[in-house]
Amino acid sequence: MFAGIDIGSVATKAVIINQREEILVFSQISTSYDREQSGADVFKLALEKSQKSAEDIEYIVSTGYGRRAFTSSDKVLPEIVCHARGTKFLFPAVRTIIDIGGQDSKVMQLDEQGMVTRFEMNDKCAAGTGRFLEVLTERILNLPIEELGPLSLKSKKPCTLSSICTVFAESEIISFLSEHKAKEDIAYGMSKAIAKRVIAMGVGGQINFEELIVFSGGVAKNIGVVKAIEEELGKKVITPKQPQITAALGAAIFAKEQS
Repeated sequence: MFAGIDIGSVATKAVIINQREEILVFSQISTSYDREQSGADVFKLALEKSQKSAEDIEYIVSTGYGRRAFTSSDKVLPEIVCHARGTKFLFPAVRTIIDIGGQDSKVMQLDEQGMVTRFEMNDKCAAGTGRFLEVLTERILNLPIEELGPLSLKSKKPCTLSSICTVFAESEIISFLSEHKAKEDIAYGMSKAIAKRVIAMGVGGQINFEELIVFSGGVAKNIGVVKAIEEELGKKVITPKQPQITAALGAAIFAKEQS
């Protein structure tokens, strides 16, 4: 068996596969300040779920922000190549990947073989990431983040955020609330702002958003953002059943090939 560990800024994930590349288990926990411990904890959880021991795992590849902190891995790989490999495994026809996580967003263009030919990444600012939605939803709208997507689908007249910057958007949303704008219209306005930001980032990197387009990462659980991206692109977007699995899965597949 082979394991992939993806230590992200917000969530840490583990995938264990067998020789036939069947996914035996997928585990996920919140990333703590100790990246090494987060990797160890999610790996332990995956082993418990699969009723295996560390000795049963032939090779481990780590990826993500904290990949180098996890000293138990046999190899370290960049998250871009792992995202591409895992997504290609799940969706063989994929040509574009949009991945929006807790604190970064990425757009990747793949060729027919699944190799990354172009990519753009925002990892310097909360704009266009899950953190943008989390801060504005919980602090300003006083809603659990899980309710934002379903609420936004009820929107009839979405508000337009002129700034994607979290600080300036916060001021705009407070103004909308004082004008008695409906929460669902504000919610969908936030989703549209994320979509515009990420698509503009990709276009700036000369990515043409060729179909099949796969949307992964924690924000892909938000059906409002999925709808907003489809509207902005005018194209269908596919989301994995487990949107946060792709990088860990890709790492596990690379682990099998390295053994």
